[in-house]
Amino acid sequence: MRKKMFILLCISTGLYFLSKAIGLSGHQSMSIAIFSVSILGTLFFWDVRLTFAFLGTSILLITKTIDMEHVIQFASLEVILFLVGMMVLVGLLKASGFFVWIVMLILRIRDLTAKKFLIVISFASALLACAVDEVTAIVFITAAIFEICDYFEVEPTPFLIIAVLATNIGSCGTVLGNPIGILIATKADLTFEDFMYKAFPIMLVCVVTLILIVKMWYRKELAELDEKMKHFGGNEMLIRLISVPPDKNLIIGLAIFAATLATIAMHHRFELLLGLKPNTVLLVLPLISSGCVMAWQWKKARSFIEKDVEWWTLLFFLLLFAQAGTLKYTGATDVLAQKIIGFTSNNMTSLISAVLWVSAIGSSILDNVVLVAAVIPILQSFKDLGSSLQPLWWALLFGGCFGGNITLVGSTANIVALGILEKEKNVKMTFFRWFWIGSVVGVITTSIAWAALLFLPMYR
Repeated sequence: MRKKMFILLCISTGLYFLSKAIGLSGHQSMSIAIFSVSILGTLFFWDVRLTFAFLGTSILLITKTIDMEHVIQFASLEVILFLVGMMVLVGLLKASGFFVWIVMLILRIRDLTAKKFLIVISFASALLACAVDEVTAIVFITAAIFEICDYFEVEPTPFLIIAVLATNIGSCGTVLGNPIGILIATKADLTFEDFMYKAFPIMLVCVVTLILIVKMWYRKELAELDEKMKHFGGNEMLIRLISVPPDKNLIIGLAIFAATLATIAMHHRFELLLGLKPNTVLLVLPLISSGCVMAWQWKKARSFIEKDVEWWTLLFFLLLFAQAGTLKYTGATDVLAQKIIGFTSNNMTSLISAVLWVSAIGSSILDNVVLVAAVIPILQSFKDLGSSLQPLWWALLFGGCFGGNITLVGSTANIVALGILEKEKNVKMTFFRWFWIGSVVGVITTSIAWAALLFLPMYR
């Protein structure tokens, strides 16, 4: 820990003096140094990352690098409140048994084969991530995988890897699947319809590509599962044992969630009809729905807020967004944007490629929210220089989501799933066992997005 702290201090101090040496002001250099500490702090000290967010933001205020008014402005409270509302809704779904119901439906598939199981867990992981979020999706898909693999007496690790890869891919399909989706949507004025038109199709293509890759990669494991399924005579016993009719609370919970999703999908139409600012309905609707949930389940209302809302993560996001905004406030990102524009000769193809691959590689090392928070102010500075941002936002989204598959620490879903695997099955994942399949899937899916961004006119 002392070595890591020493390295952290050396890098941040070096960045400060280097920034001063190349002509940046004191406040610009301070904003870069502090934000770098917060980013590296998440890499070196993940469990206490909020410490660096607290201390870093305090130093920025004390040194007058930014004022309190702009800290609040850049904290993206609308994104934080959106996530709070969605977390309460997910808490309702958990309490009403929605995810257990989904697992039961998977377990009851008739005439189950290894190929069918592969397709089901891939699409279920991706689509569930689209509807709720990647972490919640993988927790419950993991339960289904363990049940099936235990029943047929096969190792669950390959199938869990497949599910996690599909979850990360699926998280880019809508604004709901990943915090970076709603963050990009609010900063770029993108709607749910934009995501359905431009991100969802790419997600589906990449899920199909994933299935083709892992079908070859894990052919031995799939063949073994097929043999076991033939030996056990399929999953007829599970079908007889498991009952799936939803109860009253589940039906009401599903109705609330379905109504919320339907309205979110049409939020842009409602905003035009009511004369509201872009994304107002998108950001407010989860609060309305969660308010209704707490009124209905008033005895559990406090529990929804205390247990289902990830305040540790949300506070970290809030302060990180404020620190990233400081880069813009001081003009540091404008300088970086000018350097990048000069390096790429303001060529859009080069800019798209740079944003996509830097975000993909970066998100394989850092949490993708941290990375995206760092890149957004730079993209906003491109607009001030007269560059079109539309394809760059999509490049940031696809790179941030697909790059998370490259390493086992590239995504929160990866860490959560592997933690469950180690706890429940005593299986510890090695770096390279994940890296070989993760890098193949990550590079190929990112390349698919790259080709789409460069050659399809819909992204211009």
